[in-house]
Parts: sequence; C-alpha cells; structure tokens
Amino acid sequence: MSKNRIGLIGCGNISAIYLKNLTASSDVQVVACADIDVERARSRAQEFGVPKAYTVEELLADPEIDIVVNLTIPASHAEISRRALEAGKHVYLEKPLAVELQDGRDVVALAESKGLRIACAPETFLGGGIQTCRKLIDEGAIGRPIAATGFMMGSGPEAWHPDPVFFYQKGGGPLFDMGPYYLTAFIFLLGGIRRVTASAAVSLPERVIGSGAKKGERIPVETPTHIAGVLDFASGAVGTLITSFDVAAGTSQTNVIEIHGTEGTLRVPDPNTFGGPVKLKKPGGDYEDVPLAFGYDDNMRGIGVIDMARAIAEGRPHRASGRLALHVLETMNGLLQASAEDRHIALEPLAERPAIMPEGGFE
Repeated sequence: MSKNRIGLIGCGNISAIYLKNLTASSDVQVVACADIDVERARSRAQEFGVPKAYTVEELLADPEIDIVVNLTIPASHAEISRRALEAGKHVYLEKPLAVELQDGRDVVALAESKGLRIACAPETFLGGGIQTCRKLIDEGAIGRPIAATGFMMGSGPEAWHPDPVFFYQKGGGPLFDMGPYYLTAFIFLLGGIRRVTASAAVSLPERVIGSGAKKGERIPVETPTHIAGVLDFASGAVGTLITSFDVAAGTSQTNVIEIHGTEGTLRVPDPNTFGGPVKLKKPGGDYEDVPLAFGYDDNMRGIGVIDMARAIAEGRPHRASGRLALHVLETMNGLLQASAEDRHIALEPLAERPAIMPEGGFE
C-alpha cells in the first residue's frame, strides 16, 4: 500500500505528539511542516526528521502532499481547511471543525463536492477504552441504554496556560474546547442527537493570566463558561452534559461519563484519553474493571489520520469523519442557541455511528 504524504500546518504544542506518532507510522509519510512562524516550523521539522519546512502558502502549493493535517487555532480551522481542499488535498484537522456553524457546513460540503476526505479530532474515541465500551453496549452488557451523563468541570486554563486568551473568545469556552471529546464519545456509543436544550452563563466577566510572560494580564470573557445541557438521542436515550471553567475548587465529577442501561451502568474513561479504565456495574453489584479488548491505549493522537489514510486506500468510510464532526458542531451551537432563546433546538441526527475498530488495532 503506497503511503499518503502528509503536510502539517500549525507547529504549536500539540504538533509534537502528532509528529511523534505519524512519523513512526508505516501508513503515512510526513514530508513537510508549516507555520505562520517559519522558524517554529523549521524547528519542529528538524526535531522529527521531516524533510521540508514551509510557509503555509508553500505547503498548500506542494503537489506532492496528499493530506493536510491542520493544527492551527480554532479561528483558522475552516479557512485553512478550505484552502487545502481547494488545492486538491484531503484534510484532517484539530477540533472543533469550525467556529461558525455555516463554515463547518461549507467545508464538509466542499470536500464532498470535490471527492476529497475531511476528518476531524477528537480521535480519542478510536482508543481502546471507548472502543471497549462500544463493544460492551453492542453486546447488551447494560441492556438498552436509557441515559448518559458527562461532566467536565474545572477552574479554567488561565492558571497554567501561557497564552489562554482564545479559550475565552467565541469558539472557545469549555463547550467548544472540551465538549467535542464528550459529544463524540456519546455519539459513537449511542448514535445521533435529535434535539438539545441548555442553560449557559458567563460567571466572571474577565480572567487573569496566572503564568508565563503574560502573567497578570486580564482577559475579557466573550463566551459562556458554564453550560448545562440536555441531549435527546434519536435512539430514545436522554443525556446530560455539563462543561465548566467556573468550578474553582474542583469536583469529584470531573472527566466522568456514565451510560446507564436497563441492565447495568458503564463508566466510560476520560474521553480526552485513549485507554481505560472501563468499569461495569450490574444491579446489586459493585463496579468491576473490564479488560480492554482493543489496542491504542496510549496517547495515539494521529490515529485518526492513519485511519483516514487506510480508508482512502481501502475505499471505505473513515471513522473520525467530517459528518461526525459537523454533528458535534451543530450540537454545540444548538446548546448555546437553546440557552439564548429559551427553547429546544432540533438537530438532524447522524445517519449512523462510525464503525468499531478492529480488535487489537490495525496490523
């Protein structure tokens, strides 16, 4: 199988783990890095043995690149993806698919009109933990799923992140930053969402940066920082999702997903990780650990790119699809709209769940 050649745009912190995993893969070949700061691209390329360091324009113009991995900031996701698709390249991008809903719809439609692939993080649902949960649900381990709960509650990233301004702008906040992990896991496990409602608040009008060169600077908050949502799945299950940057003292509910069924409860691992633990509780019993039935239980960011590359070669759908990411984006926008308008928002559910991974992982 010929290798898909990859050009990576956006050489910030998260690029290191992508490059580590992609350069180790036998399915793809990373041929170029690019960044608005060319020196940063050159440094990353040298660190991981990537032969070329480009400007963004040079990378997009290179005819030898098959797939663009877009790791830019959220505000640039849709624009860079559009330009890559216009250049005839497949795209894999970090979450969210876009900041504006229409931009997300447009880039997915553009990819489909050109016969190109678009895929989007999070890919953590391809890890052994959530894949094992899907297998248990499909096998009836908890009976019929009737409810789901997810909590991501903390004090916000300004205490540790050196440049956290974008977390508090439109397209940021806890819902757009961390919500995709939870919603993608929910949809993979339970299927599409048909309507949502929510309450959302800006609890503090500004934040103070707590570390780095910008320590002490104040950040105006332009997006809700506490969102409590209700999700009605097409299957009939009802979900609750709370995402918050407003919980100063922390909570025991942080990073927890549970799926409740007619015959048991499944505790799903942190959806921002690839591994376990997976815990199953039957009526009258205690939570018991379930061994993982799938591989990829380490930090495997980039596995969604590899799955897309294999899907291109095998002529099958890729799992972290643009349609899945668009459904997540529509859900997040629906939650904020529901709060602003005091009503439910109807959604078009995803047609089908992504396929489960091969047990043990790819050969």
